[in-house]
Amino acid sequence: MRIVSDLLTAKAFLRRSPFAPIEVPTEMEQKIKRVFGEELTPEQVVARIIAEVRDRGDAALSDFSRRIDGVGLKSPQVSRKEIEEARKKLDKKLLSALELAAERVRSFHLAQKRRSLKGFMEGGLGQVLQPLERVGIYVPGGTACYPSTVLMTAIPARVAGVKEIILVTPPKSGGAIPEPTLAAADIAQVDLVFKVGGAQAIAALAIGTESIPKVDKICGPGNIFVTLAKKMVFGAVDIDGLAGPTETVILADDSANPAICAADLLAQAEHDVLASAILITTSPELAAEVDKEVERQLKGLKRASIAAKSLAKRGCIIVARNMNQAIELINLYAPEHLALMVRNPASYVNRFRSAGMIFVGESSAETLGDYVAGPSHVLPTAGTARFSSPLGISDFLKLTTVVNLKEEDLAALGPAAAAIAKAEGLTGHAQAVEARLKKGGKR
Repeated sequence: MRIVSDLLTAKAFLRRSPFAPIEVPTEMEQKIKRVFGEELTPEQVVARIIAEVRDRGDAALSDFSRRIDGVGLKSPQVSRKEIEEARKKLDKKLLSALELAAERVRSFHLAQKRRSLKGFMEGGLGQVLQPLERVGIYVPGGTACYPSTVLMTAIPARVAGVKEIILVTPPKSGGAIPEPTLAAADIAQVDLVFKVGGAQAIAALAIGTESIPKVDKICGPGNIFVTLAKKMVFGAVDIDGLAGPTETVILADDSANPAICAADLLAQAEHDVLASAILITTSPELAAEVDKEVERQLKGLKRASIAAKSLAKRGCIIVARNMNQAIELINLYAPEHLALMVRNPASYVNRFRSAGMIFVGESSAETLGDYVAGPSHVLPTAGTARFSSPLGISDFLKLTTVVNLKEEDLAALGPAAAAIAKAEGLTGHAQAVEARLKKGGKR
């Protein structure tokens, strides 16, 4: 891994470029041309898919499943029987692990719900808190399966009180959904599951088709086409955020275990060649030891080639002058994951202004956060931790404000409202108040 000790170089490496052009690998360009018969940008592909789903509904979904995923579907919906059978067939040890994870995710979000916003009425003003009616969950699939994402998205929605949860996920090459995904959907009490992925799934959730109901909000991570589709449909529906490649920052001093630091860096790097795994340390000696450990541990990984590319392009070890400088760099970066491998780690938590999830100390492994700790692993990426939060109860609740004023309130406030309305040239607004203020205009 590259090792950087110059502050300006470190800041340059950590600087985000949100408006940079989308990187399109050669394989992706070739597939786009093969599927659509011409050279298109990812944005153009997604816009075309959304338009097709809008105009042709299920027929477009079937067409894109065949052309993009190579899967012919008679019906996109997964039957209740398929879901129940998947749970029965699942390895007992894995099923037990998923049930443990589900219970912890549920418990955390129940605690969050007890401490979330409440309805109130004070002085004729207040708010009503309500859950969303119907939510769509996108779960990546195809070449891999992510039952953990099912739990981390559907369970907070269910705890919040969402009435209907719709799950979409791409099928495998044979047309089936992986058993762990279906089992997790059953554990999380998902209402409907559809074997549809990519931008077409997002379009279906946002617009509605003959089979897939239109939802109020779409949650869950996906590839660049999913992310672009979420961006384009926002406004017609709400979205949880635009997920980028995973990222982690480890803050370490000379007390940190280099083998564990290296393992945590590799755990994130193996996700994706675009993943970012960064160590910021005050110890030059630790930096050198972690670099050696990364090289040693990399050889034993199943996804070593992916991790190696990630670390070569987006990985870095930064040696800071002191802890204050290290914290400054982390706040600049606003990481998705932040692991504290320092003495008295809990004393540092409140010094970080922007981070999706903070892992305090060696026992709080990021992998536990990914699967079984309890908080959702759907976190803000690409620096959006500066203004957004992890997926939670509040994502599935909406507020309605209530105005219930008395006649004496009207008398006290009406003249001011009329004066402001006239200043804005909205005489109709003023008349609507003045009519009430007149004795004959009382209701």
